[in-house]
Amino acid sequence: MPLAVYVLALGIFTQGTSEFMLSGLLPGMAEDLGVSIPDAGLLISAFAIGMVVGAPLLAVATLRWPRRTALVGLQAVFIAGHVVGALAPGYAALFVTRVVSALAYAGFWGVAVATAVALVPSAAQSKAVALVAGGLTMATIVGVPAGTVLSQSASWRAAFWAVAIATTVSLLCTAFAIPAGGSEGEAPRSVRAELRGMARPQLWLSYAITAFAFGAVIVTFSYLAPFLTEESGLGEGGVPAVLALFGAGGMIGLIIGGRTAQSHSVRTLAVGLGALAVISAALALTAHTTLVVVIGLTFLLGLAGYVTNPALQSRVFTLAPDAPTLVGATNTAAFNVGNTLAPMLGGLTIGAGYGYTSVAWVGAGLAAVGCVGALWAARLERTAAQIPRPRFEKVFQNS
Repeated sequence: MPLAVYVLALGIFTQGTSEFMLSGLLPGMAEDLGVSIPDAGLLISAFAIGMVVGAPLLAVATLRWPRRTALVGLQAVFIAGHVVGALAPGYAALFVTRVVSALAYAGFWGVAVATAVALVPSAAQSKAVALVAGGLTMATIVGVPAGTVLSQSASWRAAFWAVAIATTVSLLCTAFAIPAGGSEGEAPRSVRAELRGMARPQLWLSYAITAFAFGAVIVTFSYLAPFLTEESGLGEGGVPAVLALFGAGGMIGLIIGGRTAQSHSVRTLAVGLGALAVISAALALTAHTTLVVVIGLTFLLGLAGYVTNPALQSRVFTLAPDAPTLVGATNTAAFNVGNTLAPMLGGLTIGAGYGYTSVAWVGAGLAAVGCVGALWAARLERTAAQIPRPRFEKVFQNS
């Protein structure tokens, strides 16, 4: 695998840490900013909104840019957003910086995945996409717990400074490792051609599955820290370790999914989402019982939540191979539709007085809907495979 693919994964790791670290920072941020935990949770949705809007728009805006230029420029904006965020005097200013940072990160995601796909042969594209996406899983294993520890020992602002510094290192690596021009033999890119390539119903069904799949896991993960401390009785000092365990489960799921996505993508989605629905429901039912069971289910939640990720990421390139930049960017937007709406739903159920266990029930419901979508996609694929093809040989023989 080219070094550049690993550098792209590093970029996703540093920026992805910021995307998810708020799950461990919410109690401290809420207290410091003078807002409720559900209101602080909206900062997660703010980031996701920026990614939903930014992914397709920035993919179009940077389509004709050299990819290295686009990647470096977007990371620079992300760094600036975190410096301003670390200095933000209040909730409103921080909310704006989260949206701006997300816009840049969304653009980076879309360009990074398209770059990884262009740098490797077609047979290795799923592995390259899984490796880049693995940067996000490493963020949950290493970055998020580290941010939580830093927040508890210093402040949430220190975690923002750390992300800015780490992303600066990633920017420098990107500037040296990513080829200056396009990949050899790559066709010229145009918005019109990519839009034509996206006109496929199966592709949009895949986007819907992506939104439900990611929303199903992120709604529980977003409120996992207060879920563990308020509902299950875990001490605050144990939260980083459980978050890391969730991330370890996610990494194992990503490895498994990376091996099955190439040949059994839809089956991987159906099984993974079905398991995620069951595990989320079990987590809600056992929240007030044995802590060891809750911690074990948290590990399984990460595994089931991320086993679908390689299939979700790589399948869209198979469905629309002639739209590599826009199709990946739109898939990033789909991930963040789930990342936007799911925490909002979780916040609504918490605000309605149903407690933090309600978010796991929301996750179970979203996963079940996503599973139905995957089964529908499987049926469409079987139907398409059964359509008989005309035998042109007989026509030519009789002419």
